[in-house]
Amino acid sequence: MISVCIATYNGEKFLRQQIESILSQLSHDDEIIVSDDCSSDRTIDLLREFKDERIKLFVNDSNVGVVKNFENAIKNSTQEFIFLSDQDDVWTPNKVEVVKKMLNEYDFVSHNANIINEEGGETGADYFSVRNTKYGYLNNLWKMGYLGCCMAFNRKCLSDILPFPNNILWHDMWIAAVLHLKYKGVLLNQCLLQYRRHDSNVSTSSEKSEYSFGFKIKYRAIMFYN
Repeated sequence: MISVCIATYNGEKFLRQQIESILSQLSHDDEIIVSDDCSSDRTIDLLREFKDERIKLFVNDSNVGVVKNFENAIKNSTQEFIFLSDQDDVWTPNKVEVVKKMLNEYDFVSHNANIINEEGGETGADYFSVRNTKYGYLNNLWKMGYLGCCMAFNRKCLSDILPFPNNILWHDMWIAAVLHLKYKGVLLNQCLLQYRRHDSNVSTSSEKSEYSFGFKIKYRAIMFYN
């Protein structure tokens, strides 16, 4: 019933802990879809060491970047409920149970996360408080308050989510926009993830943006009219 979609790239440092925290919550019929973007470390070897048939690995022929890498993972999913996951966080033991229950009532779910440091230590902060997260399309068009790794949705949503437009910079912002415009969702303040911040994070969602004000205006316009 569940497909967990992970985009990996040189993630060996934290990946084992993340995969273990996910597998412990999955049933025999669930799956973890991993799309690897030509990792040069032991990421692929580590995944194979699990020897778990629920882990299905797809390796890109060339480096395509994080957006297309996530798209490839989602495209290869087969189950009814799709959970997005990063390679370096840790799921709380009740994440699947809580989110799955909500997905029986709603089309999509976005939940809160505790922010941890590189060593896994608590920082005392949660993501929704840091980002002043609110539910709704317009609330998240200018300042994205969701994390892709905290989002899950029903399979029927894929008809509007895929394919990703070629001009998007952030897969989670695109997915959140589509879901809000066309589907019924719920925002859970419950922290169901340990969200790790470290120097090699691919996502920059909790840091100050490097893009100019003018670029942000133009990009939001592109998002709005896609």
